[in-house]
This record gives sequence, structure tokens and C-alpha cells, in this order.
Amino acid sequence: QVHVVESGGGLVQAGGSLRLSCAASGRTFSGYTMAWFRQAPGEEREFVAAFRWNVNNTYYADSVKGRFTISRDSASLTVYLQMNNLKPEDTAVYYCAADVLAPESIRRAWEYDYWGQGTQVTVSS
Repeated sequence: QVHVVESGGGLVQAGGSLRLSCAASGRTFSGYTMAWFRQAPGEEREFVAAFRWNVNNTYYADSVKGRFTISRDSASLTVYLQMNNLKPEDTAVYYCAADVLAPESIRRAWEYDYWGQGTQVTVSS
């Protein structure tokens, strides 16, 4: 069984920064992808960024490219999402997800079996 727990959400003004953390546990993660998704009220859950553990590849949604950075700490099995130049449209609940996936599946929320509880990010204008 895999467990992922997010932390680091909060309230920030537009243009500000936040860093989210996703701590994983339960097994070795050498073949896993760990990803961030977000869901605003009334909207579908959307892909934000992902990190493929064993090949060090990163993936980003176009809407966050150049502003968000995903990284990892292998020793602690933690993935971070550094969010800079935040915009009001970034407001959402952010979820961490993990699974063993082919590259073409990484952006699809329904492909992931393991999810955290979510952390709220609110960006005020």
C-alpha cells in the first residue's frame, strides 16, 4: 500500500510564492511517477506537474510552465512543487498522486491509484 500526504498550502497574494510538499511511504518508488493535480470548485481535476522517479523526467501543464517547478528529495521520498508568480486562477485544492505509469498516461488523473487528501491554495488578487 502506498500513502501520500500533502502539506504547504495556504493563502497568498497574487505574485507571491508557495511550496507544496508530498511525502510518500509504503514501498520503493524507483518506478513511480509522482504528480500534482488541482481542482477548483465546479471544475474537473487537472494536471499540473509530474516527476518520473527513475528517469528524472519532469512534465508540466502549459498554464504553469515557467512558474512552477517540481523536484524531489530521494532520501525522504518527498516531491515538492515550488509555485512562483501565483495568479488568482491558480486557486484550487492541490492533490498529490502516485502510480507506476507509462509516459502517455502521466497527465490523466484517472490513471493514478494513490492520492493524498489535498491541500488548499488560495491566491488573492
